[in-house]
Formats: sequence, C-alpha cells, structure tokens
Amino acid sequence: MQVWGQKLPGLYLISDYNQVQAGRLLFYLPFMKKSGIILFIVVGFVLSVSFTRENLRAIYSRPSSLWPKPFVDAGVQWTELGVLPESPIEKNKDSLKNLIELGKALFFDTRLSGSGKISCATCHKPELNWTDGKEKSVGHEGAITKRNSPTIQNTWFYNRLFWDGRSRDLIDQAFAPINSETEMHSEMPDVMRKLRKIKGYKELFKQAFGDDDIDPFRMTEAIATFEKTIVSGKTRFDEFLEGKKRALNNSELRGLHIFRTRAKCMNCHNGPLFTDNKFHKSVFANDDAGFYVVSHKEEDAGKFKTPSLRDVVKTAPWGHNGSVSQLQNLLSIYNKSSPFPQSSQRQNLNLSKKDLNDLLAFLKAISAEPVQFEKPILPE
Repeated sequence: MQVWGQKLPGLYLISDYNQVQAGRLLFYLPFMKKSGIILFIVVGFVLSVSFTRENLRAIYSRPSSLWPKPFVDAGVQWTELGVLPESPIEKNKDSLKNLIELGKALFFDTRLSGSGKISCATCHKPELNWTDGKEKSVGHEGAITKRNSPTIQNTWFYNRLFWDGRSRDLIDQAFAPINSETEMHSEMPDVMRKLRKIKGYKELFKQAFGDDDIDPFRMTEAIATFEKTIVSGKTRFDEFLEGKKRALNNSELRGLHIFRTRAKCMNCHNGPLFTDNKFHKSVFANDDAGFYVVSHKEEDAGKFKTPSLRDVVKTAPWGHNGSVSQLQNLLSIYNKSSPFPQSSQRQNLNLSKKDLNDLLAFLKAISAEPVQFEKPILPE
C-alpha cells in the first residue's frame, strides 16, 4: 500500500484505489444504466482524490520525525526540514546593541568604497530580501562582476562564504568586497583614514569597543555581527510545522511531498534552511572554476555552494551566474537534468507538469516577504 511512492500501511496510491473502483465498476456494469455509470465514475474519482489528500495531510500533520523518509541518492546524508532557526546572537542582541549599530552604519556607508558610491548594501538591499535583483552585480565604475549576488539572510549558518567558498567566515568575507578591484575598489589603509576623520564614527567605535580606536579588524567584526542579525521572515511552512495544519493548501502540501520524494530536492536542499552547506556541480555550463580555487582538487572544478531555498521566490535571478530569470525554467532544467550529488552524472526526474506546479507552489510557501528594516542615519 502506498501514497505517491511511499510505502505506508493502510494507505492507497491513487492509481491503486482507482483500480479497485474499476474492478467494481466492471462487476456492476451489466446492471447499470448509462446515467448511473457516469454518476458512479464521478463519485469514485472524487472519493479517491479526497481520500488520498486527507491521508497526505494526516501524514505531514505528524511531527516531522514521523514523516516518511525522503528519496535521496546513495551516500547522501540529510537533515529533516524544520522551523526557521533564530540567529545565534539573538539572545545577546541587547548586549551587542552598540556593535550591531556600528556594523549597520558601516554596511550602508558608501564612503568605504574608492568611488564613494558603493556600499555593501548596493548589492544586498533589504527591500529585495538582501539581494540586488540583477543577473550579475555592478561594481566600481560600472564593472560587471562574474557572479550573481546571493542573499545574505541567514549567512551565519554557512561553513564557507561566497559561491566558491573562498571565505571561512563573515569577518573574513567582509574584507573581500572592500579590497576587490571590481567591487568597492578600495584599499584598507584609505578606508581607515576616512573613518578616523569622521567624529561620528569615533563615538560609535567607542560605544561598541570601549575606546575610539578604529582598525580593520574592529570594522569587519562590526559588519559581521550586524549581518548575523539578518534572518528570513517566518513563512507559511513554518506556521504549518508549528501546528497550523491548514497553513498549506493541497497543492503546496503535494509540493512538499514531491520535494521530499520524487523530485529528490533533499539530496542538497535539506534541514531548516534548505541547504546541506556543501558544494556541488552546477547544472549550468560555464568556465567558472568554482570551489576548485579553494580546494585545488580536480573533482571540485565547477562546484558551487548550495544556496538556501528559503525566500527563493523572492531572490531572482537564480544560479551562481544569475542565468535563470524564471523559476519555472529552473525547475524544468532540474527535472530533465538533475545532478547526482556524489558524481557529475545527471538523471531525468520525469516529473509531470502538475508535479512541477505543485513544487513551485511549495517553494512559494517557504518564501516570505522582506522583513521590515529601518536604514541607518550615517555618522558625520
């Protein structure tokens, strides 16, 4: 007995149930009039669909520890989906208030760039779920960078930062855009000289660190601490997990099941943040070396960080190179050529159009509107 591929006692796959109904119909067919036959078929179909939907809702209304195991390929280690976790500094936000406020100001200050026109927020806008909405980001004097700007929501979770994993943490990551020739195009000594001339910053550093000494390590610590406060908004999927069992409609519920089973999304997008925190081969053909620049291993060429799928509907375009602007197209690509996590081979998932629509509906259910954010008044 199955529900959409999952063996569960006492439950029928729609096709199995319909076969039973068809058998009964053949038995009674000689005794029924045409109108009765039509009514019998309609009632049987409605009952079978209703029966299966209710069972699927019942299954996923249980604690997630009792959900059927997902479909994953051999060797994949997975973590069950879960409620949005809070920031690791959430409980200490009051004691870190001054450090966070300093980091917030620095994040939005264009004076950290060589041109005085670009800040961290240029590529990570709060109103766009902390992305810039562009295929590839635009840097110094209009220079086009080589990759798409991912959201910085929940970045405290990642083991390594950037698409290619070249930074080990948020503090290290904060240095890179400032020094990049194509991004903020600045030199750290120049940035320090600028900040030390601004009285307002002297006061902010004093409030955050106890004295007004301004140096690169304090600056990047402040930016990193602020970034740790940037967390996704709660979604309807979170509400569903917290007990609001009608928070997902039938299509979204089917999408959840497809996500965990036949679509094999859990190969890479698992856990509360829908990412395995690892690096995998891209489905997009390109000459970008990816994680190879960090590991220097041939097998890592063309591998990129698994992005979180939280708020995925709000963070277009997609892919490390921003080459996909329609989410339906992205689903179609993975349906026809889904990568095996442990190799460079591909598999055809053979999902139907309805499957893909349900999967898209679920992705919308794990996406929230941008969290309300008040931009800082920069120090003078």
